[in-house]
Amino acid sequence: MRMCVIIAGLVFGLNVGQEVASAASAEHGKTAFIQNGCWQCHGTMGQGSIMTSGGKRLAPDPLPWETFSAFVRSSNRAMPPFSEKILSDNDLADIYAYLLSIPKPPDTASIPLLKE
Repeated sequence: MRMCVIIAGLVFGLNVGQEVASAASAEHGKTAFIQNGCWQCHGTMGQGSIMTSGGKRLAPDPLPWETFSAFVRSSNRAMPPFSEKILSDNDLADIYAYLLSIPKPPDTASIPLLKE
């Protein structure tokens, strides 16, 4: 079903990232994110790390779905590629939904302690 949504989005120009997220489970995505070891380099909330991901955040604004899925499947950088045999299309869509579900951090101007 999710692959049909992705294909329809590509063919009809829908916002594929939002379509994938609506057809996926953010709750299961969090579990898949942890079980597949994504958290080890990207942090439990996709916040990244200077040591492992150059400080690049995955969330709360992940890459567009097409870019994200292509990178995960064919990365030739420090991150190993995750083929469909390792990470199913459904699990990848769920992980993407999880990343989309992570709220933005509060604006630093709204934190009283930082104003002093």
